[in-house]
Amino acid sequence: MKDNVQPLPSDIAAVLGAPDRLTALDAAMPTFTGPDSDFDDIAGLAAQLFAAPISLVTILGRTDQWFLAHEGTREIRAPSEDSFCARMIAEGDLEPMVVGDATGDPRFADLPSVVGEPHLRFYAGAPIMVDGQPIGTVCVFDVKPHGKTAPDLLPRLQRLASLAASLLKLKEEARRRTLAAEMLSRDEKRHALALDAANVASWLWDISAGVVSGNETFYRMLSIKPAKPMSARKFFAAVHTADRKATIDRLRNALASGKEYDGLFRAANSGRWLLGRGRVHEWDAEGRPTVFLGINVDVTDGQLASERTRLLLRELNHRVKNTLAMLQSLARQTLRQTSDPVEFMDAFAGRLQSLSEAHGLLSDHEWGVIHLKMLLQKQIMPYAMDYESQIEIHKDEVELGPDQAVGLGLVLHELATNARKYGALSVRSGKVVITARVMNEEGQRVLNMTWHEVGGPPVERGGRRGFGSVLIERSLDKILGSSVHVEYLPKGVTAVIRMPL
Repeated sequence: MKDNVQPLPSDIAAVLGAPDRLTALDAAMPTFTGPDSDFDDIAGLAAQLFAAPISLVTILGRTDQWFLAHEGTREIRAPSEDSFCARMIAEGDLEPMVVGDATGDPRFADLPSVVGEPHLRFYAGAPIMVDGQPIGTVCVFDVKPHGKTAPDLLPRLQRLASLAASLLKLKEEARRRTLAAEMLSRDEKRHALALDAANVASWLWDISAGVVSGNETFYRMLSIKPAKPMSARKFFAAVHTADRKATIDRLRNALASGKEYDGLFRAANSGRWLLGRGRVHEWDAEGRPTVFLGINVDVTDGQLASERTRLLLRELNHRVKNTLAMLQSLARQTLRQTSDPVEFMDAFAGRLQSLSEAHGLLSDHEWGVIHLKMLLQKQIMPYAMDYESQIEIHKDEVELGPDQAVGLGLVLHELATNARKYGALSVRSGKVVITARVMNEEGQRVLNMTWHEVGGPPVERGGRRGFGSVLIERSLDKILGSSVHVEYLPKGVTAVIRMPL
């Protein structure tokens, strides 16, 4: 068919461009992707009805007529200006049309396809109606005129057009369903990836079938292999026995009330803490729950942190009570040594600082254990003129608990304070030699430590007994089996400490 055609008459153009018709056309067939073999049989039947060599199933756009099926021609489109079908639709009655000889019909006689190649003469067409709008046709052509048409042919042609309309609707609905399914699949994959990235387990309980299934994270959290649907009984068995009854009771309440399930439980196999949330998703006609959807989140780290916090608070409470008792004892011991307020404040403040240093180290280590080396440095360094040259340490690797660290810290403070005032640390030539060895005594680890001062001023016999010896000897009272013995040798003070670990 030729493209050298005259512009489409305005009345026909108005019909083809009507908004309602274009809306129906877009709904039935948003895009034309070429001939569709599903419509070939319709075109073939139409050709047989009229014994016509050319048969088409067409879609009429605003400016072009597209062929879904074509028999007797290789063309897949034609301009609407040269369209019999466009003029049939413009007639307005939307009934099937037959033209025995186009050359004798003024509506078609001047069309290029009539006056020129292929010299069409006969035409019969029926509109394809979608949503009450003509969007195309089923039509036949012949280069020879036809005489009178049998009266049953046009209704049969109309039924073929109705069949084409139904097929268009079905195909468009199938297309939309496919797109929706693809979108749903993408959403489900994205959702699954998001759950996996967030380490969230999702699961579904088919109550009527008694089967529970979930994503990979769900089986991993419960330490269940292989990862495949399981019976509800096996699912509940995967809950720690200590938490199983409470978990089942909460689920039953959610099933009965339709409210959300919210529970915390441990996995039986791994001991991991899991937070479960979920609710009934579907009910049957009698209102009984049939599908339950849920998620699990691993909150083990949070639970352990909470438990650690509770333990630390209990330890802190214990420490506060012990510290207050120790402060009272320190105050009494310090008052016994001196009646001078200034001297009392100096001595008492130093002992408070010693307690603070030990508590600071323990707090930094969450009231666990601290190394002896750290305690020695904290308690002695403030009183040494040159810590590196004046303090010589020979020790094993020793870890101290809270009571041991606080008690030994006070002992070291008193020894260091005395050495600074009167002993080896009062002169640059003085030195303190500390030896700390761990011995195994009857199956128990015991710390044996000596403090020995050398190079300081001579110690007068019978002197310096009141510098804090009583406090030193009582600082380790809380540790059973411990002892501190101080000797005032002429060359320097020596202290022997024994403390079970």
